[in-house]
Amino acid sequence: MSLHQTIKEQIKEALRAKDAIRLDTLRGLNALFQNEMLAQKVPISGEFLPDDKVLVLIKRSVNQHKDSIKQFETGNRSDLVQKEKAELTILESFLPAMMSREQIDVVAVQKLESLKKAGPVDQKMIGKLTGVIMKELAGKADGNDVKAVVEGLVIS
Repeated sequence: MSLHQTIKEQIKEALRAKDAIRLDTLRGLNALFQNEMLAQKVPISGEFLPDDKVLVLIKRSVNQHKDSIKQFETGNRSDLVQKEKAELTILESFLPAMMSREQIDVVAVQKLESLKKAGPVDQKMIGKLTGVIMKELAGKADGNDVKAVVEGLVIS
């Protein structure tokens, strides 16, 4: 079962359980999926988005919720912060587990060694190395963690 189908099924479960926050969050995701399907001119009846596109939309929504949380904290709106955090937890449950810094370090060391064979590595290579690693890990690692690992390797 695809991720899109799973989310549609969970909407029904949230309705039965009368879980308003989960229901609103899942309906919002489903609306994002429907809008994406319309933008791609995919027939909506019975069709589902592929998991890779669903994950991109979920990540975008996660980032929007994180930004909202920061803004609501700045505005001292704790009621809205709690609602956004609850929705964020639901959204993050659909994302794959992120790699730890130790796991990223293993990949980064391999890539750094292959770059060293091509020539000397300096501060200017941080961006290039980070990009190469991010491309290989394809959403399995947080960009800030990758950047921190790469900077630690290149600077040391």
